[in-house]
Amino acid sequence: MLNENIKSIRKSKGLSQDELAVKLNVVRQTISKWEKGLSVPDSDLLISLSEALETPVSTLLGETIVEPKPDDLKVISQKLEVINLQLAKRKGAIRKIFHWGFISLCALIVIVFAVIFVLNSPYLGWDYSKPETEVMGVGFHALEWLFVRLAPIVLIGAVVGAVLTREKR
Repeated sequence: MLNENIKSIRKSKGLSQDELAVKLNVVRQTISKWEKGLSVPDSDLLISLSEALETPVSTLLGETIVEPKPDDLKVISQKLEVINLQLAKRKGAIRKIFHWGFISLCALIVIVFAVIFVLNSPYLGWDYSKPETEVMGVGFHALEWLFVRLAPIVLIGAVVGAVLTREKR
């Protein structure tokens, strides 16, 4: 078992018997005897051999190394950390959407107020002798009246929402 392990590990590391012998300060024939199973290294040489091959002594001796199972709590905490990061990113993205939505609503209200102010209620000068014109004029007047009454309240709410959803530093 030891002889086969020495030979296979040496070859997997790309070392020749001569190169390994130089690393261990032994002659090539010593390595050859180990690999043929004619002799075995003493404990000091076995430790040097494991260091030269960058392999644990237990692997050289053929012991099956059982991979330690990761601590279940550690695995769970790592998964929870990933989930928390994803939730934080999602929360940040939603906060940004609301923040810019509130800012857009403020801008829209200001623009509509400016348009109403510039146009100065043009429907007041319409000829209301036709029923279609009457209905449209009353509809525009109702919308303008409703907008002028509700827009300041909505604007205040949008400003407060924009302030509350801003990115805190």
